[in-house]
Order: sequence, then structure tokens, then C-alpha cells
Amino acid sequence: MLNTPLLHPDILRILAQSGHHSKVLIADGNYPAANKRGPRAELISLQLMPGVPTVAQVLEAILGTVQIDHVHTMGVDRTDSYAAATPGDPPVWDEYRRILAAAKSSCTLEPIVKWDFYEAVASADHVLTIQTADQQPWANLLLSVGCRTFR
Repeated sequence: MLNTPLLHPDILRILAQSGHHSKVLIADGNYPAANKRGPRAELISLQLMPGVPTVAQVLEAILGTVQIDHVHTMGVDRTDSYAAATPGDPPVWDEYRRILAAAKSSCTLEPIVKWDFYEAVASADHVLTIQTADQQPWANLLLSVGCRTFR
């Protein structure tokens, strides 16, 4: 029996094959996962029903499984028509900060404005997209895998 919070066999396989600097996208339910990903990235669709699971739940499982060096959020582009609904930081970011602190991670949230975020995801280092059913705006996270030896 595995001694990790993450049990999904395909996600575990891809994380085991990834290395330092590999990118993992945890996408919300609105993210265009079919066409906004790296050339070799695998797509795992976890949508069970609206809101289940959330990006935060997947983040928590991944943090308990592999070392993460960077956590990039999709930053709010103030020229975007959807930005008016989120005047400050998206509320979900506070939840991410709590999860990082509980995991004793030294990572902070590093926003990348929406269109630059799409470009960052298109990297050849992008190995996995996990599509959630999260309905919160601006909930996407792009994680950089770290080295086990530096834990």
C-alpha cells in the first residue's frame, strides 16, 4: 500500500518519470486544457462533478508526494474582460497559501499574467496537466518539480 496522499496511478507514473524543472499544471474547470499545454504533456481529466475536485485538493496531494520548487498562479490581467469580477487577488490564493504553509513549503505564489501563463505552459518541460472541476476564477497553478535530495 502506498504511503502518500496521492493514489492516482497515472499521475504517480508521470511524477515518477519527471525530473527537476518539470512543469505540472493543475487546471481549473474553465482552463482550455485540450489546446493550452506543452507538446509532450499528458492530460488527466479528474472532473467528477462541478467543484469536485478542486485545484487546492490536488495541490495538497501533490505537495505530499513530490518536492515542488515554484508555484506559479495565473495572474489577473487587468485588461481582461473577466478581471473586473476580481478586484484584488483571487480569494482562492489565500487557500493555496494556507496549504503551502501547512506542507511546510518555502514556496510563495508567483503570478504570471494570463497570456504569459499560457506561454509558460506551452514549454517542452510541461509533462502533466491535471484538469479539475474547480469553479473558482483564476485558480490555475503551474508547479515546478524540485529535487528530492534538497528536501
